[in-house]
Amino acid sequence: MPLPALGVKGWVALLLAGLLSGCAVFEPRPLDPAKVEAEFRGRALSDPGLRAFIEANRPGRRETPPPGTLDLVELTLIAFYYHPDLDVARARVGVATAGIVTAGGRPNPGVALTPEYNADALTGVSPWILGFSFQIPVETAGKRGYRIARAEHLTEAARLDLAAVAWRVQSRVRAALAEHLLARQELQLLDAEERIRSESAVVMEKRLAIGDVSRPDVDTARAEVARTRLAARSAATRVVESLAALAIALGIPVSALDGASFAWPELTRAPGDDVLSPPALQRAGLANRTDVRRALAEYAAAEALLRLEIARQYPDVQIGPGYKWDQGEDKFSLGFSVTLPVFNRNEGPIAEAEARRRELSARFLALQSGVIGEIDRALMRYRAVLSEVTEAEAALRALEERERATVRALALGEADRLSLVGVQLQRALAARERLESLGKARGALGALEDAVQRPLGGNAVAPDVGPAGPRAGR
Repeated sequence: MPLPALGVKGWVALLLAGLLSGCAVFEPRPLDPAKVEAEFRGRALSDPGLRAFIEANRPGRRETPPPGTLDLVELTLIAFYYHPDLDVARARVGVATAGIVTAGGRPNPGVALTPEYNADALTGVSPWILGFSFQIPVETAGKRGYRIARAEHLTEAARLDLAAVAWRVQSRVRAALAEHLLARQELQLLDAEERIRSESAVVMEKRLAIGDVSRPDVDTARAEVARTRLAARSAATRVVESLAALAIALGIPVSALDGASFAWPELTRAPGDDVLSPPALQRAGLANRTDVRRALAEYAAAEALLRLEIARQYPDVQIGPGYKWDQGEDKFSLGFSVTLPVFNRNEGPIAEAEARRRELSARFLALQSGVIGEIDRALMRYRAVLSEVTEAEAALRALEERERATVRALALGEADRLSLVGVQLQRALAARERLESLGKARGALGALEDAVQRPLGGNAVAPDVGPAGPRAGR
């Protein structure tokens, strides 16, 4: 007979060959900390892949930085290319995408081989009885479709989380660049103030020699010079620290920024009133914020899970056709099995899924109201800080005009050098106050941009930061 001609070993070998064909093979990828460190320290702004990524994603703008100068747009693209947080988020998207494959998998059929040997077989009759049976599972009530739908919504949530990480990376770059540039400007102002105070101390010492001022006045002037010099050294430290913070925000070693120059023309510019409308900002925030959209995706996944748990009330079916070669006779059978929902109808998982859906609904309401409040609060603070900037700029302009008038008076002999130095000192202090108010305004504008997750002063960057990533395959 052709069926038993293979023998038991032949059929077993054939079955194993069929099961093993197409199986995945494990590929070891051990982590080498030394190699990872070397790769990180080797990151450079001249990397060909980075330059190609920047050229492909740099948006068209009216103002371009001078050659060799890094602006906010280019720094943001560098962070999108290198920052490890994005690699982690991309990996999570990969896990969620693989979940779709898992959800769409169909249950495998089973096979059983039951060879028997009849020791009392009649002479001339084969003592072997070979039996085969199959178990073919059949899912009911659309369970597979609900699993796929849930996995797709969770994948969408993971993609939105990737977009949220990209925004946080962009936000940290913006804040670090602002801190660095403001610290450098503060250092320049303090250096200028130190020179003015030093000149004032020299003039007062000359006045002391002729008896016009007292020794305590000169000592006070010298103490102010020392205090300003110390403040300048602190500002120099902040310049170094902010440069290190910028490198961290970019995901590169600080040595990669050696010799780099930075530009941000919009740093001291305020956006117009057309982008500061509360209704417009709220609409932009609710439509643009990734946490709101992610919450909607998670709610849709929770609904799909509830549908799945309800469908699991209905048992799946097992169909089991079989064949037996019984001592020269062919025998066929057809089996049917089903789990009887007698003791439970999946009440527990259904209740958990319903509770999860209610929880996500409440969380979405809380998130949405929180977003509206965050936008309103950030907008009110920004407008309040803008008034401080306006007053500081007006005070600075007044002192600059007074300084010019004093220069003219000195040329005509109507004022002395100490009067001019005094006005210059007041103007230097006003310039520092203006810079401080500009720093507060930049921080408040950054908080408002974070609230709506959209740049408000230009410099919008929208590169492809998808699951593959710009360094895929490198």
